[in-house]
Amino acid sequence: MRHSLYIKSIFIMLLTLTAATAQSVELENTAISNTQSKDYTLAPGDAIRVLVFQNPDLTLDTRVTESGTITYPLIGSVKVGSMSIAQAEGAIASALRSGGFVQQPQVNIVLLQVRGNQVSVLGAVNRPGRFPLENFNTKLSDMLAYAGGIYTSIGSNGGGADQVIVVGTRNGVPFRKEIDIPNIFLNNHPQDDIEVAAGDVIFVPTAPQYYIYGEAQRPGSFRIKRGMTIQQAVAEAGGPSVRGTERGMKLYRNNANGELQVIRTKQTDLVQADDVIFVTESLF
Repeated sequence: MRHSLYIKSIFIMLLTLTAATAQSVELENTAISNTQSKDYTLAPGDAIRVLVFQNPDLTLDTRVTESGTITYPLIGSVKVGSMSIAQAEGAIASALRSGGFVQQPQVNIVLLQVRGNQVSVLGAVNRPGRFPLENFNTKLSDMLAYAGGIYTSIGSNGGGADQVIVVGTRNGVPFRKEIDIPNIFLNNHPQDDIEVAAGDVIFVPTAPQYYIYGEAQRPGSFRIKRGMTIQQAVAEAGGPSVRGTERGMKLYRNNANGELQVIRTKQTDLVQADDVIFVTESLF
């Protein structure tokens, strides 16, 4: 009997320790999450929870209005839009203190749902959509990662381009920039990995292509790779057929006025978007 009671006591103690540990981990994770979001800038549509230490009656779940305000007990309308979470906490605490409602208010704001600060990622990415700006210094590469990265096709066709387009506003002025993503990392240009802002749209166009026909092993359309030459373009299509030759190949290209021109090329010339290569038949 005593042995049974002893085992039961140990079991209850283990359950208590497990529950305490789980609660500690949960509180720690919550604290980490709150710390990481302190620099988040509140915007219209964001859902938040406002808590005041030792004042549970002042707990409020609310949403930031289009004018950037919330209505809070005792103090009324408070401007929190365009503020970081830490700044909004300070504004509410200051109003409670100056109004004589709480002597030393300790205000905490929990971000429940992000609706305001979002960036759209469109085009040739794996998961196009709208994504929240959880930090004020979110980079272009971060947003592309949220969207699953630039789509890469299997084989020689399709996929996303190396150049992406970012449009939005900066200080009330329309903003547009084309950025070479591989160049950021291959040639060490971190300054091109710009910070995105709320309302930005990132568009990833499809990769430029060229076309090849005539006496080629695999006539068709192919993705233009970085620094691709005419010789490499023909090789991508399997090279000339048994009846084809690399001599006398023709290149059809539109000039600046949109007029189609026939150009005699060298093997080392670079391929441009929408070029059409004709592989001629060998006379012998």
